[in-house]
Amino acid sequence: MRPGIAMFAALLVLTSSLALARKAPRSKPFEQLAHVPEEARGRANPLDHDPDAAAAGKKLYDRHCADCHGATGENGRKGPGLRATEVQTATAGELFWVITNGNVRAGMPVWSKLPEAQRWQITTYLKSLGRAPSALPEPDRVPEH
Repeated sequence: MRPGIAMFAALLVLTSSLALARKAPRSKPFEQLAHVPEEARGRANPLDHDPDAAAAGKKLYDRHCADCHGATGENGRKGPGLRATEVQTATAGELFWVITNGNVRAGMPVWSKLPEAQRWQITTYLKSLGRAPSALPEPDRVPEH
C-alpha cells in the first residue's frame, strides 16, 4: 500500500471512531444512584434541621453545579435536571455519596475535595428543589431604601 493511501485510511478510521464515540451514550442520567453502597443510602443529613443549610447549599450549587445542571436544577447544558423524580426521591445519603464520588464517566467531577459540611449543604439544597416554591431558600436581597 502506498504511504499516502495508508495515511488516508488511518485518518478515515480515526475520524470514524471519533464520530462513533461522540454518538455513543456515555451513561444514563442518574445511573450512579444504583451504585450507592447500602451503608451510604441510610446516612442521615446532619444539617436536615438547619434553617440556613439550603441557602448555603444554593450558593455552593451556583458556584460548582449550576453550569452543568442549570441555574435552578432544571437541566443544564451538560448534566441532567436535578428536579427529576429520581433525585427528589433519593435519600440524602444517596445524594451525598454521588456528590462526593461524582460520575466521571458521565462527566460529573468528584467533589470529595469540598468539606463534608459543604457537601451536606448542597444535598440539602438539592432536596429543597422538590418542595413548593415558597419553601425554597430566598436569594440574598438588597435592602430597599
